[in-house]
Amino acid sequence: MDSIQGRRGASAGLMLFAVILAFAVITLGAYVRLSDAGLGCPDWPGCYGQVIVPQSPADIAKAKAVYPERPLESSKAWKEMAHRYLAASLGLVILWIALQSWRCRGQGRQQLFLPLSLVAMVILQGLLGMWTVTLLLKPTVVTLHLLMGMATLALVWLAYLRQRDTQQLFSRSSGWRRERLRPWALLGLLVLAVQIALGGWTSTNYAALHCPDLPLCQGSWWPPTDYEAAFRLWREDALLEPPALNYEGGALSNQAAVTVHMTHRLGALVTLMVLGLLSLWLLRRSVDGELRTSGAWLLLLLVTQVALGISNVLLHLPTVLAVAHNGCAALLLLIVVKLNYQLTTRR
Repeated sequence: MDSIQGRRGASAGLMLFAVILAFAVITLGAYVRLSDAGLGCPDWPGCYGQVIVPQSPADIAKAKAVYPERPLESSKAWKEMAHRYLAASLGLVILWIALQSWRCRGQGRQQLFLPLSLVAMVILQGLLGMWTVTLLLKPTVVTLHLLMGMATLALVWLAYLRQRDTQQLFSRSSGWRRERLRPWALLGLLVLAVQIALGGWTSTNYAALHCPDLPLCQGSWWPPTDYEAAFRLWREDALLEPPALNYEGGALSNQAAVTVHMTHRLGALVTLMVLGLLSLWLLRRSVDGELRTSGAWLLLLLVTQVALGISNVLLHLPTVLAVAHNGCAALLLLIVVKLNYQLTTRR
């Protein structure tokens, strides 16, 4: 029994490490995207045909000959490769978690489905990372890459919470208020997921700076919109052939980009209302100390995220604040997932 508990403890610790690593991958990925380094290496998984960024004059000359249309920019290439190395490390950690879970399968409450699902997600993430490069930052692919990263973070976090609780005993009753809060917490999770998707679509279409004023947009409360162009998911018929259009810098018209931006703003208002009311309810009415703590964190992160969003508009998207905006969205996702876990699990 002691050896089993020891392995479970190690798995819980490893899962927490994977959560931290997944968060780092998401924030570094945001930095790579926002610093226009997504095509710092025009091939995949290497960089100009090498495992590391070309350094010697001979290697640099070879890279220039092979990719004359993409001259080597070492700073951007290193950012991209650092993100790939970190993502690969996360993949190895998740694979090890799955192997440990498989080895301990059938022992008590040892979970298996989530760790194995995460392995499948990591494989899909690798493919999306490849297509991000080969399809020249196509917004749909890059947005899916972001969303899959967020989903990986959420599921690793959920796996950690479950694994941690296999070592603890709880005597908490569900209570009628807890039952009534469950659908609201689930609604909050769905609203947040949609808003993260809208934020990703705004970023990957380079639409964040198309409304440089606030609360107006280009001097209008609601400028002309084009939803068909703004949310067209695929713009070429051929999937396997490299497209001629490079999406770096954005390919939408001003009207379509404004539509994306304004939709993201509306989503922010809805998210603020739903999650704000949920956090206030938890702070004012919940008798459960853990739920009140989650409510306090939710309110703090929500206010921080709104402040970062406003600052990004008024200060014209400084990289540090833009990356922080992505990171805060990931933290919001973690606390909302934890809140749903607390409300749906009788421990």
